[in-house]
Amino acid sequence: MNKRTYVGLDVHARSVKGCAIDRGTGEILHQRLAANDAGIAEWVSGLPGTVMVVYEAGPTGFWLARCLAASGIE
Repeated sequence: MNKRTYVGLDVHARSVKGCAIDRGTGEILHQRLAANDAGIAEWVSGLPGTVMVVYEAGPTGFWLARCLAASGIE
């Protein structure tokens, strides 16, 4: 629970919807992204503080989990 920003990703074959909450400010951010691992990692990396990401488990999310882990994102 020591993360600053929590992110949830709804992963589909063609798009990803992201929602993040900043525990420091209470701000909620929404983002619609292309199913592009570099773009998603860039958005998540740009969020404030230490980030933790969860996603809907399924075949379209496995590639994303590996990409984010490789980028150092938990």
